[in-house]
Order: sequence, then C-alpha cells, then structure tokens
Amino acid sequence: MLSKERVLEVLKEAGVLQEGHFLLTSGRHSNKYLQCAKIFCNTKYSEELCADLAEKFKKDDVEVVIGPAMGAVQMAYEVSRALGCKNFFTERDENGKMALRRGFVVEKGQRVLVVEDVVTTGGSVREVINLVNEAGGVVVGVGSIVDRTDGKIDFGVPYKAVYSADVVSWEADNCPLCREDKLPLVKPGSRKIK
Repeated sequence: MLSKERVLEVLKEAGVLQEGHFLLTSGRHSNKYLQCAKIFCNTKYSEELCADLAEKFKKDDVEVVIGPAMGAVQMAYEVSRALGCKNFFTERDENGKMALRRGFVVEKGQRVLVVEDVVTTGGSVREVINLVNEAGGVVVGVGSIVDRTDGKIDFGVPYKAVYSADVVSWEADNCPLCREDKLPLVKPGSRKIK
C-alpha cells in the first residue's frame, strides 16, 4: 500500500491538485479541483495508483472492473490489469441514461468492482451499481483514486480509495466564492452539469 505522502506526491507531480473557483459535475462549487485525467497521461502514475487500489480488492475475487466513461475508462483497464481480470466501461445512451454498450454484458452472479476516478456525490457510481444489479451481477465494492467525501459516502458495499480528503463544496446558491466575486467560475470537467 502506498503511503499518504507518496500519493500526495504523485497527485502533485501529475498536476492533479488545482485551486480556484470550480463548477463540479454535480453542479456544486468548490475551491479545489482534482483533475484525475492527468494521472492517465503518464503510465508511471496510473500504474502505481491503480495497482494500489487493486491491492485493496485483491481478496474479493473480482471478475470484471467497470467504470463510467469518460473518467474511469482508462482506470478500469489499469485496475483490471493489476487484478488480472476483464474490464468494461459504461456510457450514456441517447437519452442520457447510463448503459452498457459495445457488446459489454454483465453475467448473472459475476463479481464486479465499480471504479471511478473521483467521487464527490457518487451519482455516476450509483448508476453503474444499478446497472450491474439489474443484470444480476454482484457488486463486491467501489474503488476510486480520490474520495472527496473523506469516507462519508455510503454505496451499500465496501468503498475504498487511494486518497481520501474532505474537500469542501457548496450548492451554487450558497457559494462564498460567488459572493466574493473575485475568482471566475471554471468548469473543468467534461460532463454537462445537472
């Protein structure tokens, strides 16, 4: 297992930790943003962090790792590689609903690890969990590189993260940064805001 110091070193080295005024995918505002996509620009970072996450689930007999597109496509691959199993990704269909496409199928009883690069509200993770459950799969756990809730979120299955922090976020109507009006609001993610 990586030390918290080493994880922070990797996140800083990779340019993941950012400060400012950010509009998160959840619609909330924050003064910090973790751009985990930068981890996957360099295999030395992604391999190290995803292997650490895989280690946390090595005794769970994971048969497939599934992550929501886009943020967790490469992550699902890297974690599955460390676990020696298959990997899929989910994506939104034409109606905006999370779906397994491209011939990916969860088999009844298949043991699934759901992964996400960053967890703030857990919305995408819950959608993937529902897909797996509807298909008859067994979600053995959820894993992420970053847990912005500092372990406060509950998915109903074991949840483990490589890095956990209580990163403050606010509803748009309650954002102190908006009231101060000193920093422009930046939307760094790729998804449309709810």
